[in-house]
Amino acid sequence: MPSTRRLPAVSRLARGRRLRALSIAAATLIPLVGVVALGWNAAALVTLYWFELGIASFWAVVRGLFAGRPSEFEDGTLIAGPLAERRVALSIPGTDARIWLSSLLVLPVAAAVLAVVWVVVGTLTVGVVVDGGLRPAALDTVTLAAVGLFVGEAATTVVEYGYRGEYREHSAQTAIQGVFMHGLAIFAGALVTVTLVASATVGPDTELSAVNPDAVGLPVLCGVIVLKLAFDIAGLYGDRLAAFDESSSIDLGFAYDPPEPTPVDDPLRSPSRTVRISRRGRVGGVVATIGRHPGLWYLAALPALVGLLFAIGGAWATVALLAGVAVAVPLSLAAIDHELRYGLVEYRVGEDALVAYDRLFGTVLWRVEPWEERGLRVDRTRLDRRLDTETVVIDVGDRERWVPWLADSDPIVDVFDRRAGRAEG
Repeated sequence: MPSTRRLPAVSRLARGRRLRALSIAAATLIPLVGVVALGWNAAALVTLYWFELGIASFWAVVRGLFAGRPSEFEDGTLIAGPLAERRVALSIPGTDARIWLSSLLVLPVAAAVLAVVWVVVGTLTVGVVVDGGLRPAALDTVTLAAVGLFVGEAATTVVEYGYRGEYREHSAQTAIQGVFMHGLAIFAGALVTVTLVASATVGPDTELSAVNPDAVGLPVLCGVIVLKLAFDIAGLYGDRLAAFDESSSIDLGFAYDPPEPTPVDDPLRSPSRTVRISRRGRVGGVVATIGRHPGLWYLAALPALVGLLFAIGGAWATVALLAGVAVAVPLSLAAIDHELRYGLVEYRVGEDALVAYDRLFGTVLWRVEPWEERGLRVDRTRLDRRLDTETVVIDVGDRERWVPWLADSDPIVDVFDRRAGRAEG
């Protein structure tokens, strides 16, 4: 089993840097051998760099999947916000690794962005120089080199990130972060190569298909490899900025420590009373969600516009269907968000604490004890007055905890030692 002993930040950076340095050395020597010994031209070099970008992106997503800390979202983020607040994870048998629910919210977006970047970079670089310029023998060696890079990146991920426990220090967001600097280095090398080839072979009246990858010689290609190496080294030692940020009193914004996966102790499994929001609040609260997320109605714009086109042709059945979609989509998303935030939550009242308990996954969302409370009030918002309910707002210093749309707020208020203020909204 890997050691669970926590190392100081600077030691962890230094240890990980040695392995990453070996990976960078391999990623530099492979194309250098290809150019010097195997006669690669610019097309072969750019193709290898494009493969390397895809390989780095793939393993970044893998690292994000097994990140040991939950990802953070803004509380107000639609659906993702309340889902990320649920510290739920799937354990990996035989290890202490887990796949966090919040990581699964990050990875689809990150994977889509990386895939688009990979395609765009390929279009701008490989698509320009490869057509007719990549010889079959070179393609075989480039493919073999790409396999070597893939195996090297896999070994680095398994040993450094997995076995040595670096995953414990990362969320999905921070695990993927490093690929962008690496991708910038790859893109810079490929773009410089394409620019040099194009400037050497394409005149003002020459078609792009006339680009000749053999137009630049060995010194230029070696210079491109060295340029990419410089970018890689800059990324390798860029983590020293984070180490300086952690050790100094100046917040430069380079260091970010994801939240520890700390569960809430004592979830009050035998509470003196359990409180849930009223049925009226469960239905009417969807209106409040739409009020906080007016952008939901932008989702209705496309079916509404298409419906107008069908209305011109008099296809009223289709118009009615599209109108229903335009209304149902934002309302459905608002309802899901509202249920996750409040409808599926029960508030367990104890003698010395108030606990918000998620009934969907059976986990504790938060716990407030009387000594943590800095302010307490009972709001009667416009929606509360219409629903004949009350909303309790608990100030815990760094944030406010809301217990909304209660038929009776007294059980919540009685947990705390002070008299709650009352406000009409």
